[in-house]
Amino acid sequence: MTISAEPIIYGLIFVAVLVLVEGLYLTVFGKSISLNNKVNRRLDLLEKGAGREQVLEQLRKEMTQHLKSQSIPLYSILASKAQKANIAFTPPQIIMIMMGLSFVAFIGLTVGTGTAAPIRVAVALAMGIGGVYVWINNKAKKRTALIEEQLPDAVELMVRSLRVGHPFSSAVGIVAKEVADPLGSEMGVISDEAAYGRDMGESLKAMSERMDMQDLRFLAVAVTIQQQSGGNLAEILDGLSKVIRARFKLFRRVKAITAEAKWSGMFLSVFPLLALVGINVIQPNYYDEVKETAVFIPACLVVAAFLVANVFVMRTLVNIKV
Repeated sequence: MTISAEPIIYGLIFVAVLVLVEGLYLTVFGKSISLNNKVNRRLDLLEKGAGREQVLEQLRKEMTQHLKSQSIPLYSILASKAQKANIAFTPPQIIMIMMGLSFVAFIGLTVGTGTAAPIRVAVALAMGIGGVYVWINNKAKKRTALIEEQLPDAVELMVRSLRVGHPFSSAVGIVAKEVADPLGSEMGVISDEAAYGRDMGESLKAMSERMDMQDLRFLAVAVTIQQQSGGNLAEILDGLSKVIRARFKLFRRVKAITAEAKWSGMFLSVFPLLALVGINVIQPNYYDEVKETAVFIPACLVVAAFLVANVFVMRTLVNIKV
């Protein structure tokens, strides 16, 4: 009995692709681009000597460049995710990274496996493009989750600033200085835009649409209504912070309740593939007797269809809208 190491090599190469793109990102933009950095990126750029207008222009470019590039072939599948993740790489750079990582994966597959060249090319492209997509998707999820967690505290900080007599623009500026990334730099951009004459409500609305977050829409609507109709903004935002915090707690509770079902669905979706790989690793000739039969290919297609349907059904069952 011979045990094939090729499936393990495929997995290691894919992991290497993810590590390479993260390392390249941190190398080019430094530690300030990391979401767990205590000093937000806007303040870090200002401390390095860049002017306020220059920093604003750079951050605005990073925040809007991806949705403007949806017409680029192949990149449209990444644009919305890259926008939410606020990836500092430009769209052409991301496409170049995909091709570069695909080339690296092809070299690894050539050295480590004996697969035919067309299959190596296809798998290498899948690893390069898929690796970047997985990396950007994870970045988007982490960034969105952090903003949702930071927002109630940021709104409460605005409320305290308003109650001691600061105008709303100054309250936003305080949030930009006191809150870490990702929300700190977002609020810093809004504060700088207001300093250069843009309406605060319009800036908040643009951020909520860019991030596609309901809580940010609530904040933008509350500020816009107060600007047009008047009223005690501190009391409005205080009520809003309680609503956002209650929604956040409810989301966490739903996530905890559905965690077991999600892991069960993931296991049921992945286990057949792991079993197939395990059988081929332990006994590569296991399917030789049935490969040449007329029903083998149709049966494989039926099984693949059931596996795909299983993934969608499992995701639907645990996708609870709150």
